[in-house]
Amino acid sequence: MVDFSFPFPLLCVDIGGTNARFVSVDEPGGESREPLHLRTADFVGLVEAVEFFVLKTEHRPRSMIVCGAGPVINRSLKLTNAAWVIDGPVVAEQLGLDQGLLLNDFEAQALSLPVVSKTWARQIGPLDFGGAGPQVILGPGTGLGIGALLNIGGKYTPVSSEACHIDFGPFTDEEREFWPLLERVHERITTESVISGPGLVRVHNARMAALGNRSDPLDSPGLVSRARADAKGEEAESLRRFWTIVARFAGDMAITFVAEGGVTLAGGVLPRIIEFLDDRAFRAAFEAKAPVERLARSTPTRLLTRADSVLAGMAAIGAEPDLYLISYEGRRWR
Repeated sequence: MVDFSFPFPLLCVDIGGTNARFVSVDEPGGESREPLHLRTADFVGLVEAVEFFVLKTEHRPRSMIVCGAGPVINRSLKLTNAAWVIDGPVVAEQLGLDQGLLLNDFEAQALSLPVVSKTWARQIGPLDFGGAGPQVILGPGTGLGIGALLNIGGKYTPVSSEACHIDFGPFTDEEREFWPLLERVHERITTESVISGPGLVRVHNARMAALGNRSDPLDSPGLVSRARADAKGEEAESLRRFWTIVARFAGDMAITFVAEGGVTLAGGVLPRIIEFLDDRAFRAAFEAKAPVERLARSTPTRLLTRADSVLAGMAAIGAEPDLYLISYEGRRWR
């Protein structure tokens, strides 16, 4: 039994390299209020962002559950793609909180999987979710997040991952042509440098260079806009190739975790380019995992279309912390 609770009102916060989302919940199991979306770069740190939230909404929390895009070390986290450093006990002291908990963003995404409804996701391929076994969640945004969820004796335990920083190589003949031309990050080609918002642009630029075509400088939104304007153009083809790369890596994570419970895709990038998703091509790349292709073929896949589902997941933790095998003793703020 967990020997503590999260006093309500509870503030749930999801912090990425670009955006931060806040939602207040008045009581355990209660309805969440409308989320407030802020830009991470507009604030020096979490305390300042929370004070703005309180000023804006007049809802001051007694406790918080926060997830951020970076590794959690004890009770602190440094955002990988932003300047924030979050120290849980310091945040609790400065905001006068009774309790708090800090999670990696995709650790929290994994913990949200039990509350994901069918209306929050788009199934990819013919296989339905609902089976037993580990689940994986991954998704590109400013960076690439990856996590897994295990059900142990009816309780949920998350497995965080930094597989976003492993080296990543080509597979198809076309990828072997443009892969050497990909922009390197920290002198490396990693899963995150390819499968992310910036990675989407890198894939397009490298493809164009391999084809001998001169491409205009584009950011990720500009590339998506150009692709939508011409479904037969090279920008649209780059987005389709990007989906195939995502599928290939998702299949890698499926067999890594033996994810018989399924793989869920999330993040800020994929829902914006869903019209370029080909289910058959996705599943073909996902399943091409010889000699364990049978495992990949039996693993369902889906795309999470509700961006704020992680906030609902954190609210569920606050309501019933006993259902989650989290090392609260070493991670709670008070």
